[in-house]
This record gives sequence, C-alpha cells and structure tokens, in this order.
Amino acid sequence: MHHGGGGGGAIRVLNVAEKPSVAKSVAEILSRPSGGMRSREGRSRYNRVFEFDYSIGGRACHMLVTSVTGHLMELEFDDRFRRWHSCDPADLFHAPVRKSVPQDKQDIKRTLEEEARKCQWLLLWLDCDREGENIAYEVIDICAGANSRLNIWRARFSALIDREIHEAVQHLDRPNKLFADAVDARQEIDLRIGASFTRFQTMLLKDAFVLDDTGDDRNIILSYGPCQFPTLGFIVERFWEIQAHEPEEFWTINCSHTSDEGTASFGWIRGHLFDYSSAVVIYEMCVEEPMATVQNVRNQEKLKYPPYPLSTIELQKRASRYFRMSSEHTMKVAEELYQAGFISYPRTETDNFSPNTDLHSIVHEQVAHPNWGTYAQRLLDPEARLWRNPSNGGHDDKAHPPIHPTKFSAGETNWTDNHKKLYELVVRHFLACCSQPAVGAETTVEIDIAGEQFNASGRVVLAKNYLDVYRFDSWGGTLLPTYIIGQQFVPTTLTLDSGMTRPPPLLAEADLLGCMDKAGIGTDATMHDHIKKLLDRCYATKDANTRFSPTNLGEALVMGYDEMGYELWKPYLRSMMEADMKSVSIGTKSKSEVLENCLQQMKACFLDARANKVKLFDAMGTFFARSSRPVNETQNSIETVRPCAACNESEMFLKQRPTGEFMVGCRGFPQCRNVVWLPRSLSGAAVTDQVCPTCAPGPVYKIQFKFRRRDIPPNFDVDHLGCIGGCDDILKELMELSRFGSHSQTATPARNQSQTASGVRQGSSRQDLHTSFHPAVQFTNGQTPVVNPQGFRSTHTQSSGNASGQVQCTSCREPCVLRTANTEANRGRKFYKCQNLACGFFAWEDDVENSAPRGRGVRGRGGRSSTRQSSASAGRRGGTQGRGRRGRGRNADGMMFVAATGEPVHGSCFICGDPTHFANNSAPRGRGGRGRRGRSSSRQSSESASAGRRGGTQGRGRRGRGRNADGMMFVAATGEPVYGSCFICGDPTHFANVCPNLGR
Repeated sequence: MHHGGGGGGAIRVLNVAEKPSVAKSVAEILSRPSGGMRSREGRSRYNRVFEFDYSIGGRACHMLVTSVTGHLMELEFDDRFRRWHSCDPADLFHAPVRKSVPQDKQDIKRTLEEEARKCQWLLLWLDCDREGENIAYEVIDICAGANSRLNIWRARFSALIDREIHEAVQHLDRPNKLFADAVDARQEIDLRIGASFTRFQTMLLKDAFVLDDTGDDRNIILSYGPCQFPTLGFIVERFWEIQAHEPEEFWTINCSHTSDEGTASFGWIRGHLFDYSSAVVIYEMCVEEPMATVQNVRNQEKLKYPPYPLSTIELQKRASRYFRMSSEHTMKVAEELYQAGFISYPRTETDNFSPNTDLHSIVHEQVAHPNWGTYAQRLLDPEARLWRNPSNGGHDDKAHPPIHPTKFSAGETNWTDNHKKLYELVVRHFLACCSQPAVGAETTVEIDIAGEQFNASGRVVLAKNYLDVYRFDSWGGTLLPTYIIGQQFVPTTLTLDSGMTRPPPLLAEADLLGCMDKAGIGTDATMHDHIKKLLDRCYATKDANTRFSPTNLGEALVMGYDEMGYELWKPYLRSMMEADMKSVSIGTKSKSEVLENCLQQMKACFLDARANKVKLFDAMGTFFARSSRPVNETQNSIETVRPCAACNESEMFLKQRPTGEFMVGCRGFPQCRNVVWLPRSLSGAAVTDQVCPTCAPGPVYKIQFKFRRRDIPPNFDVDHLGCIGGCDDILKELMELSRFGSHSQTATPARNQSQTASGVRQGSSRQDLHTSFHPAVQFTNGQTPVVNPQGFRSTHTQSSGNASGQVQCTSCREPCVLRTANTEANRGRKFYKCQNLACGFFAWEDDVENSAPRGRGVRGRGGRSSTRQSSASAGRRGGTQGRGRRGRGRNADGMMFVAATGEPVHGSCFICGDPTHFANNSAPRGRGGRGRRGRSSSRQSSESASAGRRGGTQGRGRRGRGRNADGMMFVAATGEPVYGSCFICGDPTHFANVCPNLGR
C-alpha cells in the first residue's frame, strides 16, 4: 500500500475532525478496505495524523486525517479594551473585536497549515450543527490562508458507524456559511453584553459588600450572561412564588362505599370550597339525605402512547428524572457513548425519524441482549403485531436524526453505572418508540347525594405493549366494584375534610430545562452549560432531589434589575435574539443587521441600568452587610471624592439619588452615615482628577458642578469647579441659598414613587430596606463637614398607627405585617411592611416606637390623635412639610424639627431672619402691624422671600396668610400659594385652626 505523496495521480485530501477520537474513528472505518492506516504525530502531540488510501466517487485519494479540539479560534476585544479598567464598560458595545487562534492552539494551526500546503482537497468532518459549521469555517480560514487553491468539501454524518461514514464520504456537500454566520453573531452579542454587564456588576458591588455566599469574595466575578440570567430568573421567580404563597384552608366532602367486590372512593365534583359555612351547609344536607343514586356509568377504552423519538432536551430531562443525573453529566456521558460508536449524535433537536431510516435493522441488533432482547424479538415478529412506526414529534433540525442506539453492547468493561444507565435509556426509549401503545379499560361512576355530584374512576390495563420494555413509565389503576344506573346505596363513609393550599415546588432540573426550551433560552447543546454556570457562580444551589434554590447573591441581582423596571432576568430578550440567530441561519436576516439591532437595544438597557445602579446597591443591601474595604481596585475611582473622616475606614463617593438630588456619602453606610447633601439646583455633577491643595485629610477630589440657571442668582456661573472639603466659599454660599430651595423647585416625590401621566402617585413593586439620612451639614474650612446628629431625617415613609396601636400603611390605610430582617447589620431587627406587594411602605419597629411627639407635640384641640402627623412621607418635604404651628419642636441646638418624625424644618423668621423660629413666634409681635389687629400691608409687598420656603416656612400658622379671589390661600409676604387642606373637614380654603367645626 502506497503511503507516500499519493503518486499515480491520487488526490491528496486533508480530512479534519472536531476531536482526536472522532478523527481516529473515521480513519479506522475508512481505512479497513485498503488494509489499514499509518499514524504519525503532528505539531500537537494530542492531534495525530492518520494516512491511508481511499476512493471517493471512483477517484483514487490519499487521505490524511487529523483533528482540532473544539473551537480553533476565540473572539476577543483588542488589547487596549481587554483590561477591566481600560475603558468605560459601555464602550464594549462598539469596541473592535478580533477572532484569532489562542496560544495554546498554535501547534494545531501549524499542523493544518503544513498539511494544507501539500493537499488539493479539504474535507471537513466537524459536527453537523451550527457550532460545528462555525468551527469548519475556522479551519477553512487557516487552511485557505496556507493554500488558496484548496477544493473544500463537507461530510454530513450522524453516527460513527461504518454505514454512516461511508455514506457521508461518497455524498459530499459544501459548508453552510449561513450557519457559521449565526454562530458568529451569537458569539459577538454574548461577548459584548456579557463583558459590559459583568464589569459593571463586579466593579460596582464586589468590594462594597461582604459576599459570604461565595467563599473568597475578593476573587469573585459577578458575571452576567444573556442566557445565564434568564435561567436564573426562572429559579428566582419560582422561589418568590413560594415565598409569597399564603396557605389557605379549604374543605371538601369525601365519600366511600365498600361492597363484596371492593371499595370505591368518590370525589366531590366541586373539588373543594374555601368558605367553611357553605361547606358545612352542603355537608349537613348530604348527611340528612345520605342515600346515593348511581346516575351514570361510563366504560371506555383508553390508550397510553409511547414517547416521541429522543431529542437532546428529552434525554437530559429523563436522565434527571429517572437517574437524578445532572444535565452536564448526562451530556458528558452521551458524548463518550457517541464517540465510542454506541449511540448516534447526542446533540439534536429532531424528534422524528426519516422514512428512509432502516428501523428494523437497528432493532435487530438488540435481539441478543439479555434484558430486552426477548422484547426486541417480539417486536420484529409480524404475528405479535407489536410493531408501530414511531410518532412524529414535530421537530426537525435538518442535521441529525433522533438519538438512537448504533451498536449493540451488553455492557463494556470501562463503562460506569451512568454509562450503562444512559445506554439502557437510549435503547429502551427507541424500542418503545417502535411499539404499540398500552391499552386499558377505564370505568367512571357518577353518583348523586342530596343534589351533590360525586364520581369515582377505575382502570384495568388490558395490554401493556410498550410498557413491557419501557420500565420508566407506569400506568396503574384501581378496580371498581360493579355499579348499574339507578342503583342506590348508603355510603360507608361520608366526611367533611379540611386541607391547606400548598405552594408550587422548587424547580427540578427537568422543569428548568423545560422552561428554557419553551422560552428559547440557549440551544440543545448549551442549556446544560448555562445551568452549570449558575452553580459555579454561586447564584443558585441544587439539592439532592435536583431542585434549585437561588442564593442570596442570585436573588439580590435579580431583585436589583427587577427594581429598575427592566426585565433583563426575563427570557423575552434572549428569546428574540435566538429567533434572530435562526433567521440568520436560514438567510432571512443578515448577520450585520442582527448585530446592530441587538446591540443597540442592549446598550440602551445597559445605560439605563447604570443610571439606576442605586437599585442594585439597595437590593444587595437587603441580603449582605456593607464591607469596610477601601474600594480602589474594582470600583471606578472617578466616583471617589475623599476618605471618610467620620469612620476612617471607607471612602466618600458622589451619588445621584433616583429623585435627582446629588450627595457625597460614605461607602460604609449603614455603619457610617456621614453624608453631604449638595444643592438641589444642580443639574449635573462629576468628580474630576484634580485634587484640592488645601483640604485635609486628603486627597479631596474637586467636583465639576453644573447648576440650573433659573435656580441660582444671576451673579453665579452655571459651571463651577468646586471642593466639598470646606474651602470653597462659592459652593458654601450656593449651599446656603439651597437651604431655602429654588424658585422652581417642585415637591419631591417620595422614594420609590413616581407620577403617572394622570398625576396619580404610584409605588414601585418593592421597597429597599436601607434608610438614608439627611444630616444638617456645617462647613468648617479645611475640615470634614460636621454632621449634626439631630439633623437626621429618614427618607422612608414612617408608619402611622391606629387607635389600637397597630401600624397602618400610610398609602393603602391597611394594617401592616411585622417581619424580621436577615442582614448581618440588622439581623433580628423587626420592621413593618405593607401587605400590598405593589406598595413600597416600610418602617422599622423601633423607629415607630420612638416616634412619640416631641416639643409642642401634635395633639390638636379636642384631644385629636397625633397619628396623622407621623406619616410624613419624604415626598411632602417640598409641599406640605410642617404647616401650622402644631407638630414642631426644638433640639438642644435650637434647631426646629417636626415632632412626629424628627425631620429638620429649614427656613427662618421672615421678620427678623432668625433661623431658630418662624414669624408667628417672633419677639416683636406688636411692631409693624404684627398683632392680630391692624396688620400692616407693607409686609405683603415684601419681595425678599425665597421660593424655597415652600418646604420650610410656607404658610406656618395663621399669620402671614391671605386669600385670592378664588379663595386660594397664599403667603402674604410672597404671594406663593399654600397647598393643603383642613384635616377636620377637608376644605382646601382653610386649615383646622380656623375651621368652623373645631371643638364640635
């Protein structure tokens, strides 16, 4: 046999398989007619080269067979974008990418180049799916680069058996570029989305929290994947369903009758009732007239059909259900069985056999098996009439047949128990597909008791058929006594039984695979990888029953994105992407079109997610304690302003709240509550790399401020580079002006509330569990702002109690439920939460207990309760805060606060300017028409009042107010309207102190 250069006019053919084991199997099968093959090493010692002579279409060929090891190339960003801190993660959506051979596969590349230069044909033996087609084009790029004159062919096969391989090599095809383009599009989309969101999540959260779920949280990567996160979403959503379930008691009536032929149990046709009284009334009617009358007896034949031919998803689901094998391990074992030639290609979506498939010969190979050989023999016997052509499941990927046995084995010596189980499942499943359905006789008896209907069913299996070989299915039943229509009897038992509703179970792996398949998440070849990544990333856990639960980390991430309103954890986006990939593979959409549309959509989601990153922080804070580590490695350093001088452990960073306000707060919150509130007149702020040379402790980075022109005096610039360390006089002056608000400042909505188009305030779906504080800040030159501890005010809605002391939601007016926090910082601390899931009300129990009125209190005339005042929502700061004299007090520094909440009241007396009181308590009451009689009109023409007094001094007390022609109240000194109404009668034209109903 000639092994040289293929002389005598023989065509030199370079054959490339996807794995070394496949290359060896193909070479062994094709070389048998010529007497064997010769093997030599290539550049890579793991990828040998096999040589032999063969004839293709009557033409003599000298075959060289070698292999790659999966994908030969990797898609990656250019070097300048590969480091995590090299760019803004948003830039990764359009950063240049390249596909190249990694260093560890350079030897394989050199082998292909060297062999390609000496050959005329390139014959590709890659797996016949999209992924295999993409690898084929990677091989083409390398080989065609070394020899542009190559004639390129594709072999299509589904099993490593002689018949399939010889058939494939004699009917060669061309590679499918559309399949390869679809994979290229998916790879680029996954790379860009995954890298941008992964960097964003990791840099934002890794060092900010103690991630105890992950072990070594210093090296953790909080990865995001377009398939991985929707898969996690299925697990979290089921977990939330279970958590939200509230057991409810129900009642049902059960009846049984025992005769000589046995016992029949009858079920109530209503099922069950949740109203106990109704159930008792019906039950007593049945007890008073217990005679049962048979109204109907139905006898009918029932068929239990065998399963459809086996696809990859069904193989994984059934292996999980029958053997509790993970989907990842199932695919590993199946791949090994395929490479050894015992089963067909295990990655297929097809669940129907081609009419050309010789099914009888496949069955005939199993006749000698000791366990199912007898059944296979019966199946082939025409007299047994057991044969039935397999049903059509309706799916065909046009690449591979359903999974079926390709070679007989009674068990190999190197097989594990899982190899034996999986091979048995494939064989029994195939034999069952070719069998008649099981036949049974089903009897249904309907009876009437006092007008109530009951029924009982029984079944007898007449012919097991496929159930004889498919031991994984069962079809049992009970035999009913004989009944005839009109027969009457008294029930042996008639009981009213109670039960409780139960939540759905956690998702098992088979259920999760079904959800992914139904939603189009991943492919049959990748679903098990997505599940494995969830476990590897500590986003979910799997118990001994293969049921999944989210970890705190997984739940927090899903909760954070859910808070944003974006359903990034839902399957819809990925499902649309998968549909686009399919469109590329069949040529209805171009690769560039799909890339542009998908990336544009996901970049918009990314930018919005980053703008709402506070939601991720709040969600993580629900489950994890804040870390005291300095955030300098993974957190974007441009947000850091200065070290925190209050705790000396963390850094202070610039942050924008959802309400639009800017602040500089400590990362150690809630352990450290040091915060500087920046002027409300800001429209933007960004930390620069310029360090203040004056302020200490440093470094203190300057901030580029941008103010709204309408909100600052005309002598100030809208752009200002300032320092919060205390040295910036301009910033201090603007902050002082901001204490009185701005002329155009509107009422700030409460946290987690938004205004709809109709102006109706709506709560978000979930309220974060951390409480932010607004301390009164005073600047001292060169020092950290001094925080007045009495100036703290909660941004959350405080609970209001009813007369009995039970806490009510201030939005829904419904009683709240008392729950216990589980974070490390607040573990064991109790809080109130609204029962309405759409409401965001939240309050700590000890805050409610400590919210007793201070100062003058809030009790009005006639002993009216103060609970109305304790519901001060953050949204009222701008419009109604502290109206009237009632409900105010002073702390030790003379600072006024709202008695019910402890929130500071900003503003000052418009007579003397003293910030420790308002005009109604000003000392010179008799001057300038200050008394109740003979008021001077000069004050009404004053133009010095700032618009910002809406939040602090607007309309306090009866003094200083007037009415316009419509009866609308306004502040006499400024002409600004006073918003609100009388809390006695609800009239918006006056307050309670002048209400005609006062004292009634």
